[in-house]
Amino acid sequence: MKHRAFALALWATLAAVAVAQGAAAQGLRPSTSPSGAGLSRPAPGPAVTVPAANAPVSTAPREADFIVAVVNSEPITNNEVRLRVARAQAQLAQQGGAMPPGDLLAREVLERLILERAQLQLARETGIKADDFAVTQAEQQVAKQNGMSVDDIYRRLARDGISKDLFREELRNQLLQQKLREREVESRLKVSDQDIDQFLRDQDKGTDVSAMEINLGHVLVLVPENASPAVVAERQAKAQRAADKARSGEEFAAVAREFSDAPEAQRAGGLLGLRPADRYPELFVASTLGQPVGSIVGPVRSPAGFHVLKVVERVTAGLPSTVVQSNARHILLRTGPQLSETAAAARLADYRRRILAGQADFAALAREHSQDGSAKDGGNLGWANPGRYVPEFEQALDDLKPGEISQPLASRFGVHLIQLLERREAKLTQREQRELVRSAVRDKKLDEAYATWAQEVRGRAYVEYRDPPQ
Repeated sequence: MKHRAFALALWATLAAVAVAQGAAAQGLRPSTSPSGAGLSRPAPGPAVTVPAANAPVSTAPREADFIVAVVNSEPITNNEVRLRVARAQAQLAQQGGAMPPGDLLAREVLERLILERAQLQLARETGIKADDFAVTQAEQQVAKQNGMSVDDIYRRLARDGISKDLFREELRNQLLQQKLREREVESRLKVSDQDIDQFLRDQDKGTDVSAMEINLGHVLVLVPENASPAVVAERQAKAQRAADKARSGEEFAAVAREFSDAPEAQRAGGLLGLRPADRYPELFVASTLGQPVGSIVGPVRSPAGFHVLKVVERVTAGLPSTVVQSNARHILLRTGPQLSETAAAARLADYRRRILAGQADFAALAREHSQDGSAKDGGNLGWANPGRYVPEFEQALDDLKPGEISQPLASRFGVHLIQLLERREAKLTQREQRELVRSAVRDKKLDEAYATWAQEVRGRAYVEYRDPPQ
């Protein structure tokens, strides 16, 4: 579900950082211009690549430092750029990637530092905070992603000259940027039904017809062989009346029974059934290709007469027909000036202890304390398809077995305590498939929206270049 990509943008002063993101998610890619154009959206949730056990430790002498740029009166130093360049080069060497020229890499890293610094300043100016609990949660996530314990990570980083305080500060900065993006970009993004329809049309055009299954509703108005022009016109007008009724919202089965000369009109309400597209007449496939589910097509002419078609169902390669659903419940405590994430997590940890000891009931605690709309239902969220929840919640849920209760978990909504009740495999309805497509379209639009927003933040910042990095 989530993709990881090499990212220069958030190279930590302490480690080579790649930000993982998600349904559908991309990493920051180096831009080709000093302004940073061409950025993709970084993902929520830090994902740090810890130096390999055999990675060389830099022993190069530290030269006298100097300022290479100023962002809103905050300096960026040559040593900051040099350290991130060194981390990037070490990571590229470890991955076997092509090594760009040193001066080009230094300029790219500097531009990324400028973008990062401007965003961090905006986050702090607007009151966004990431407290110690959130940093510790990110720390544990990094450890899990690297298949190590937290202690092992710090031993490895210490060998490379990176302190725990420095590492946690970088995680805190990433969380601040993540929260800023969530507020300024993600929360404002909308995906319309027209966006989904266009995505499906584009996908259909690039899909092998043999890999697609469709279910069509069909009205046939027969035209006798060697019919006169008057008869042809009369039959076409009849087919047009059928199409108009179907488009106006009348039940398609009733329209088929009234107008269609095809045998399936009476026995199946005009439905031809879900079958591979190459088992349909080429005219039917060509006429409906790219049309959204529910659309009415026609009348279209064939040697047999005039056809009115309805796209009832479409299963396209790449879109799953079944998924594993989760049924979970949670207790949510919203954080703010009166309740920090650390305090909320401590309270939820106590709830968890009491539930596991048999001293309290999860549903009762949810009804009494949860600040989510699900509180009245004992915190029950109902059956959910993958991708329904924010990435942090989704990941915690994926890690649970039925009956298990998570540790307190921070998300953009507050701090949660989650219990997985059960899982099941379910066939997706057409509506649910569209919601999966909505997530894919949203990720694509989010990349574009982030790139625009990041450049707006960069454009509003005062940036003064000094001596070039060396």
